[in-house]
Amino acid sequence: MGEAMRAVTIEGGKGGAEALRVEPRERPTPGPGQILIRVAAAGVNRPDIAQRMGFYPPPPGAPDTMGLEVAGEVVEGAGRWKAGDQVCALLGGGGYAEYAVCDARHALPIPKGLSLEEAAGLPETVFTVYANVFEGGRLQAGETLLLHGATSGIGTTAILMAKAAGARVIATGRGAEKAAAAKALGADVAVDVTAEDFEAVTKAEGGADVILDMVGGDYFARNLSVMNTGGRLVYVAAQAGAEVSFNIGRLMQKRGTITGSTLRPRDADEKARLAAEVERVVWPWIEAGKIRPQIDKVFPLEEVAQAHAYLEAGAHVGKVMLKP
Repeated sequence: MGEAMRAVTIEGGKGGAEALRVEPRERPTPGPGQILIRVAAAGVNRPDIAQRMGFYPPPPGAPDTMGLEVAGEVVEGAGRWKAGDQVCALLGGGGYAEYAVCDARHALPIPKGLSLEEAAGLPETVFTVYANVFEGGRLQAGETLLLHGATSGIGTTAILMAKAAGARVIATGRGAEKAAAAKALGADVAVDVTAEDFEAVTKAEGGADVILDMVGGDYFARNLSVMNTGGRLVYVAAQAGAEVSFNIGRLMQKRGTITGSTLRPRDADEKARLAAEVERVVWPWIEAGKIRPQIDKVFPLEEVAQAHAYLEAGAHVGKVMLKP
């Protein structure tokens, strides 16, 4: 075994949060075009939970361990990066560790004014929101974004990015506290879905041009109901159910588009293209102070089980992080 490091593994290959272990593993060796990063912080995301449960296997060639985003110091450089540079990076896996490797093109500089912990919470959420809301959903200044799951990592990032782009935001969440948090982040309208009907509120606000949904299930028909003519409904998850039925004629009448995507299975060249676009468009917003990552709680690596349980409980506002 080469030089060892601590990394998170799943006892038995899959299971609940209690199956997570911190164990010694061989430090990864970067291949051609890859960099080695000493991890300062790693983001905890819903896809990690899905992988832990056996539902979201890593793509071919990716590490079999969890962790899709990190920030830290380059130990072995490639491409534009040299040893000592500080970066945040999108990974195919392996971020829950003291060291991680990634394609050099998938790393970005730490935006001015951010800590490594804050920057580690950027890649998975910012890349996802940009790809889905701005590319798939084609959100423009002056349009209205309806966003479900407003206080998740994706949700908080989407509020900030949409406002930075000059859009209006209607955000939904479960409970008055989450609605208040969405409003404090800049949402123009925040809906507590346990007490209000988001359909009625959205229609009263003039409808939605783009809808970002991670709920699915019975939200589908309700989203279609509030979609404006020419609207775009974008899916990044379906936590309440992936099977839906709808009236195709209604979609045709609205000239609507239904789309969605995942990030992890995209090929390396596509992720590199997306990274370059994020750096061009989003990094200036961050450095201008329009976007700041919302870090809810930071757990030491040894408390990874508690971090997963905390994220699954759903009380967080923003990102949950691990610190090796």
